[in-house]
Amino acid sequence: MEESGAVTVVDAGTVVTEKESSGTFWSYTAGLAFALLLTASSFMVAQTDLLWAPGVSAGLAVLAVAQMGVHLVFFLHIGTDPEQTNSVLALAFGVIIVALIVAGSLWIMDHLNANMLTPSQMTDMQR
Repeated sequence: MEESGAVTVVDAGTVVTEKESSGTFWSYTAGLAFALLLTASSFMVAQTDLLWAPGVSAGLAVLAVAQMGVHLVFFLHIGTDPEQTNSVLALAFGVIIVALIVAGSLWIMDHLNANMLTPSQMTDMQR
């Protein structure tokens, strides 16, 4: 009998798979506590003068990235284990696609703004 992680080979023709627990009560509780703490921090940063006014958006961005990290690690169980290579690659591909869409949209909006006529030029064209 040979054991290999979640798969147990009983004999040459029989394979029994055991489902591993994806998380424990304490890991979910810790994830919930971190998520609530980061959410409360975001509201506090946005509603108070805790940060310098121009730095509020950067502070919220940092807290948002931390919130995503908490969700990925504690709730989606994405880690650096060799068995999770496909999950990490799928996540990286999704991040690349979203980054391309956001960057492309910002690029298009910037070029539209640069090539837009002013209201006085538009009224001159209508005459």
